[in-house]
Amino acid sequence: MTETLACQDVIYSFSKEHVPVKHVASGTTIEIETYDCFKNQVTSPETKVAGIDWDEINPATGPVYVEGAEPGDVLKVRIDKLEIGGQGVMATGPDLGILGHRLEELASKIIKVDEEHAVFDDKLKIPLNKMIGVIGVAPAGEPVSCGTPGAHGGNMDTKLITEGATLYFPVFAEGALFGLGDFHAAMGDGEVGVSGIEVPGKATVTLQVLKEGALRHPLVENEDGIAFIVSAPTLDEAAKTAVEEMADFLLPRMEMNLPDLAMLLSAAGQVQVSQIVDPLMTARFFVPKYVLEAYGVKVFR
Repeated sequence: MTETLACQDVIYSFSKEHVPVKHVASGTTIEIETYDCFKNQVTSPETKVAGIDWDEINPATGPVYVEGAEPGDVLKVRIDKLEIGGQGVMATGPDLGILGHRLEELASKIIKVDEEHAVFDDKLKIPLNKMIGVIGVAPAGEPVSCGTPGAHGGNMDTKLITEGATLYFPVFAEGALFGLGDFHAAMGDGEVGVSGIEVPGKATVTLQVLKEGALRHPLVENEDGIAFIVSAPTLDEAAKTAVEEMADFLLPRMEMNLPDLAMLLSAAGQVQVSQIVDPLMTARFFVPKYVLEAYGVKVFR
């Protein structure tokens, strides 16, 4: 039987001090409901963004205690299904996003969502790219706001985190203390205006503890390849660290020396931007699946 977790069980930070709202065994599939990033406070064009409670931004549902997870393990999170609501909202304003210095007041937009598109206006329908913005585990040190990304995951705003993808998180606290939220109907790389098309929804995920290997940053895998996701004070630092993480991950799994691997990553790997508007910048380094298959690389056995 699939476990369920309602969106009323919210956290605003990832922390090893949080009391779990649910305990599950490794291998459990669980349905997790979420609010949108505004906690569903913006429901119509008449709702003034300036008047909402900004202390309730970026709630995540959780945390979930995964039995057997210990520091040094890896938590495997397979996104089996991702469902979103039929209405989204976007917002931007002064000091928000890349163009915030040119904006004079907060603005928001209600966006209808159908099965395939988000209706931006009467001229444009944007193809859906349903994805999860906030997802992760408790960090090793102090609590981290759900609005901030890090080695634990959090607000990575990475469009590869969608239905069918699998994430691997380093475990820093007993039970991992997993949570997620901040779904988007669509979002471009960078999230330059500070919001995607924010929607409530429900994710069905399978949580599994892996005792083999170790990670320092989250890794995402989909049918196209794998990518390390790294957040840092600057985009340069995030991108360079993501490349280093990929090199360290692949070296023991491939019969190849470092010079050849460096050339291979330069020829076939891709530095990609996730977001550039959160307290830390997030980049990823992607390696296509055909490279892994050619050398018989398995992510985790």
